Amino acid sequence: MTSFASLADRNAIEAEAPWEARALPTSVHALLTDTAARYGDRPAFSFQLTSGPTDPAETLSWADLLARVTQAANLFRSLGIGQDDVVALVMPNCTETAVALLGAAVAGIVNPINPLLDAEQIAGIMRESGAKIVVTLKAFPKTDIAAKVADAVALAPEVRQVLEVDLNRYLGVPKRWIVPLIRPKHAVRHRARIADFAKAAAAQPAGGLTFEDLPGDRIAAYFHTGGTTGMPKLAQHRVSGMIYNGWVGARLLFTSEAVVICPLPLFHVFAVYPILFSALTSGAHVVFPTPAGYRGEGVMDNFWKLVERWRVTFMITVPTAVSALMQRPVNADVSSLECALSGSAAMPVELFRRFETATGVSIVEGYGLTEATCLVSCNPPGGTKKIGSVGIPFPHTHVRILHCDAEGRVLKDCGTDEVGEICVANPGVFPGQTYREASRNTGLFADEFYLRTGDLGRIDAEGYLFITGRAKDLIIRGGHNIDPAEIEEAILTHPAVAFAGAIGQPDAVAGELPCVYVELVTGADVTPEVLLAHTRENIHERAAVPKHVEILDELPKTAVGKVFKPDLRKRAIRRVYDAALAEAGVEARVAEVVEDKKRGLVAEIVHTGQASEAAVERVLGTFTRPWEWRRD
Repeated sequence: MTSFASLADRNAIEAEAPWEARALPTSVHALLTDTAARYGDRPAFSFQLTSGPTDPAETLSWADLLARVTQAANLFRSLGIGQDDVVALVMPNCTETAVALLGAAVAGIVNPINPLLDAEQIAGIMRESGAKIVVTLKAFPKTDIAAKVADAVALAPEVRQVLEVDLNRYLGVPKRWIVPLIRPKHAVRHRARIADFAKAAAAQPAGGLTFEDLPGDRIAAYFHTGGTTGMPKLAQHRVSGMIYNGWVGARLLFTSEAVVICPLPLFHVFAVYPILFSALTSGAHVVFPTPAGYRGEGVMDNFWKLVERWRVTFMITVPTAVSALMQRPVNADVSSLECALSGSAAMPVELFRRFETATGVSIVEGYGLTEATCLVSCNPPGGTKKIGSVGIPFPHTHVRILHCDAEGRVLKDCGTDEVGEICVANPGVFPGQTYREASRNTGLFADEFYLRTGDLGRIDAEGYLFITGRAKDLIIRGGHNIDPAEIEEAILTHPAVAFAGAIGQPDAVAGELPCVYVELVTGADVTPEVLLAHTRENIHERAAVPKHVEILDELPKTAVGKVFKPDLRKRAIRRVYDAALAEAGVEARVAEVVEDKKRGLVAEIVHTGQASEAAVERVLGTFTRPWEWRRD
């Protein structure tokens, strides 16, 4: 690990050699082989099914992990997976998830899919990727993953093989005896072959690949974005981008002595690249507690005891998890903890300070995105950590703040502290081919090389990057642009507010008006009227004061803790349209708001009486968002 305390340190590391001249492994298997040669008997990967600090856990050494990944890769190749073929992975976290993920990236292309999606969404992603094999769970109590995947495979005809992982092997007796008796049943309507992943892999050679590990860069992973809207986009990741992420983690963050606890899902780039691949490069020991990570039963209550058990040096987290942890006592010896790495969303200032006070450990915030194979920047662990900043771009990562037209032509390079669109070039960016569907890459690059992230931001005089909002999230009120971050920051200063999501709600006059949804701190009691008054006092621009404040029990969030604004937009459209129809006395309502590939969010309308299409048109035609009659 090298000192990374300032922009000067970052520049000195980059000046050592061009990225292309660095002597690094050129394949995933070569990377793992190299690490196993150096640290063979040392712990590499640990998983525990349940969250108790003394519960059973499985640990693989680096030699074990290499052998298991080699067997998995040989299995996939024996089943017809070439380097351009796809293995879908619909799994919660466990040892087999990591083994299958790495093995599929060695043999072909791995496509991790969020198992929380519904069957139709999973099927859509598998069709988009062209997956031939799916690795998923065998039916197991308290999870419907197996049933959903069975339904999804029936809708994805290219899938010809399902490999099942049985979590029962992690249980002790008598529970291991009971599961076969209570294992849930589900219909199987597909024609794909079904086999046991562990048994099939164990029959393969472990001492080396049965096929040539071809040199040269290639695509080895597809990660979906936007799948939760039913409109999946598949980002293509090359081996070089994976290696880059691992190199950054090993060079700047982790050593072979590090113990990293990562309760984040392995279907997301944060857990896979900055964490798993950094461990693969550095020899660090990575711990995954429970299949559901932070969402697992008892994980929050036992988290600090797990830190003590494993003598964790780095914890990986997101703001939602930190907020939950800060509502529990630090009830264990966490003196081994050196640093907390947080991503996915900005950390509220008060939450940042509360964590440091409770643990004595600093939070290092970072920034990455699926389209860049993840890593872009982080606050330097050994230097100044500016609250609200996502830090300094990593070596060999170049960030420009630009104003571009729709085709990606640069209209202006922004100056110091001037807000524009964050555009990134690094070894994880795949110029011109970020998305598998070619049409999605149109206009995605500035100067044909810099990925347009869609995030608004600025860079200060010391080289720190600040994210100020999302370009596509701008609220446009009568032609006036409003940054939702301004509203969110203002309402988050109220002590009762834990999280906030500001969006534009439809308006017949202004096009959009700002509104904000909030989630309260546990035990807090405040009214929307009080919060609205608070925003009036703290937002200086009158146009940005929200028209509507609504308190939800919990804001919709992605698996890594980001506020999921598409769901908020759907909620707002339904509320505004239903209110407008009711006020006009039109007997109709919004049944559902769906996403259309070309038109965006569309309100589906149903009758509640004798409303005519003309009457609905008179009301809803004044809004810019489209609507249509629901077709059953």
